[in-house]
Amino acid sequence: MSACLTAANHLRIVKIKDIEQETPKVKSFCFNDKLCSMAKPGQFIMVWVPDVDEVPMSLSGMDPHVCSISVKNVGEATKALHQRKIGDYIGVRGPFGNGFRIVEGKVMVVGGGTGMTSLMPLVESLFKKNVEVTFLLGAKTKNELLFGDRIQAFLSKTKGRFEVTTEDGSSGSKGVVTDLAEKYLARKKFEYMYTCGPEPMMYRMLLLSERFQVPLQASLERLMRCAIGICGTCVIGKFRVCRDGPVLTGEQLSEVKEEFGHFKRAFNGGKVKL
Repeated sequence: MSACLTAANHLRIVKIKDIEQETPKVKSFCFNDKLCSMAKPGQFIMVWVPDVDEVPMSLSGMDPHVCSISVKNVGEATKALHQRKIGDYIGVRGPFGNGFRIVEGKVMVVGGGTGMTSLMPLVESLFKKNVEVTFLLGAKTKNELLFGDRIQAFLSKTKGRFEVTTEDGSSGSKGVVTDLAEKYLARKKFEYMYTCGPEPMMYRMLLLSERFQVPLQASLERLMRCAIGICGTCVIGKFRVCRDGPVLTGEQLSEVKEEFGHFKRAFNGGKVKL
């Protein structure tokens, strides 16, 4: 194990500096940590909630002054985290894995649900590189749209475009975001695409990538326990998401099509249908 990974794998105790209610079910927790501030967009950390569990989280913000994770209340550990207050302590390990590779030219970014967590630092990096971004954001309802105002504020300063879709039509156009992506791809040339969100949505983006011959990077979410490629709980085909990902290319995902978008692994290693 490299010295850099050994240092990242060391548990650090950090104090919660601020908490922001992003949506009815998503909160952002801000803290200071030197290693997290040096992370690449798309990398993840392991967050220890004392007396409960340790779970993987994407970094939604990484800055020399403050880092953040944005967490949806969906299970035991996230429920306990949502009950934490400013001044409470959590543990962090990381950052781990491969992040997004920043490219130039015209790019499309497609986000859904809490997939916006890892895409927010990506958009900030693309903005700093003056990359022309078309950002498509999807959610079930208006209340579940995450970071839309922040994305729009970034892209308003560039040539970028921002569009929203909701399944119930409560904001933006009615429908699913992959249908909107298909319409854009049919009429505009893109050099690259990035995506993060529900895996069936990303599987559809992979099919669009192949159809329109636009390279793709996707950030996957999998059950992770060790975060350093030992336990095998995050395996998808021949890839260990914690080490080979969480960001995988379209070429890599094409090699595991029988599983990507269809199954995930349970604690016992068995396949669970998505």
